[in-house]
Amino acid sequence: MTYCLGILLPGGLVMAADSRSNAGVDQIALARKMALITQPDRVIAILSAGNLATTQSVVTQLRQAAGGGDAARDVHAAKSLFNVAEMVGSLLRSVVDRDRSYVQPYGDPTGSFLVGGQVAGEAPRLFQIYSAGNFVEASSRSRFLQIGETKYGKPILDRVLSHETSLDEAAKLAMLSFDATIRSNLSVGPPIDLLRYSADSFSADNLVTVENGDPYWFELKRRYADGLSALVDSLAPPPPGAF
Repeated sequence: MTYCLGILLPGGLVMAADSRSNAGVDQIALARKMALITQPDRVIAILSAGNLATTQSVVTQLRQAAGGGDAARDVHAAKSLFNVAEMVGSLLRSVVDRDRSYVQPYGDPTGSFLVGGQVAGEAPRLFQIYSAGNFVEASSRSRFLQIGETKYGKPILDRVLSHETSLDEAAKLAMLSFDATIRSNLSVGPPIDLLRYSADSFSADNLVTVENGDPYWFELKRRYADGLSALVDSLAPPPPGAF
């Protein structure tokens, strides 16, 4: 299991992914779940969850085909991020169809992806590619998309994220979303790769990797927990006989 999150805002995108991969409680490993493909006219972030062999095969094939002129796989030549999402979905179907009969006796062969970024000529966009290879796009009415272990980190995003949220505020919300998920599910864990992409910058320089012992990560979690405790203490109890 893993947890990946993408947030689409007027100012750009926040993309985040954990690094834990596990095939049982005694087979824990770390694997990078965020792949970046950049050119002067595009920044593409691909986040993955599910069968690690499947998702790595998809990303590796995309990297190998980049710049090669193959209209079905060359992300450098894609005219839009929609076309990139189509490429990822098509490759995912191809890999799963190829490997399904071999993998199914041992586990689920499928995977899923978040594809976010910007191609020159259009605004930043964000897509979620399902295990079937089809996909949906984030919009002003649905500003964040998640894959993997999604339920624990969703409530804070539902409550706080809005159209006016800045990239820095969204990055904090993303980290708190990961904190809630990690606290409730052992299959998700740091390091966390966090990208803040500013619209029209065509730069992925604002990428950080937050380790478990990172001072910022520790302080963020501590202050959030203390703040929640103080808020609960300040609330009135239910009236007698209310239940």
